[in-house]
Amino acid sequence: MNKESNSLPGSVIYLSHGGGPLPLLGDKGHQNMINMIKEVMPTLIKPAAILVISAHWEAPKPTITGGASPSLIYDYYGFPKESYEIKNPAPGSPDLANKIFNLLGNAGIEAKLDYQRGFDHGLFVPLKLMYPKANIPCVQLSLVNSLRPEAHIKIGKALADLRKDNVLVIGSGFSFHNLKEFFKPSTQKSQAMNENFEEWLINTCSNGQITEEEREQRLINWESAPAARFCHPREEHLLPLHVCFGVAGTAAKRVFEFEIMGKMASAYLW
Repeated sequence: MNKESNSLPGSVIYLSHGGGPLPLLGDKGHQNMINMIKEVMPTLIKPAAILVISAHWEAPKPTITGGASPSLIYDYYGFPKESYEIKNPAPGSPDLANKIFNLLGNAGIEAKLDYQRGFDHGLFVPLKLMYPKANIPCVQLSLVNSLRPEAHIKIGKALADLRKDNVLVIGSGFSFHNLKEFFKPSTQKSQAMNENFEEWLINTCSNGQITEEEREQRLINWESAPAARFCHPREEHLLPLHVCFGVAGTAAKRVFEFEIMGKMASAYLW
């Protein structure tokens, strides 16, 4: 793990957010993820606002929550009753939503404001761990349902100026997201595939010897990485990382490796 500190305003972080609400329910398989968040929080300046790109929202065009007081969307199933009683009364930010809408438009990206949609668990689960007082304005941005990696990098590039306003950008996904594998016994082969993809992803995101053009091409062509489709049968949990890279435009300053529910995962801080 790279121990370099990052205390600049407007940080960018890609999180592996874990399984549904389990990080908030004391699940032992998520303790490493919680420890990672506890480690990174002292290095962050308190943001003026937070933008979350969640793996759990896809739309035909980039869509932005525009409401002042978004409700919570409990978009998970089969969990204990208390999972559906979680509260996180973070305010929305119509001003930030409009700024994001305009930045995307200025970059030639047609976007949409949604004043009715609430915050899904890709936002409220990590933010309840990071900012439990829920007093920082938040906006959520959808993925584009084409799932094209280059489109998501372009979205990130259009939003790079948000960092100047001390907006914390969070990509909320999961660097390993093969749901069936979480419920199977780990084998030497499956463990090797998990680790090989993680090694490729860490090198791609953090190796300072790689040019930014090469880094971008590697992320666009992520399917050619070792065991890519084993780790991501569908890429929606990886694409928030592409947006984060687009915003940051550089190698990640810190890499966090940890285990979640028996699988290796990673997080990246710019």
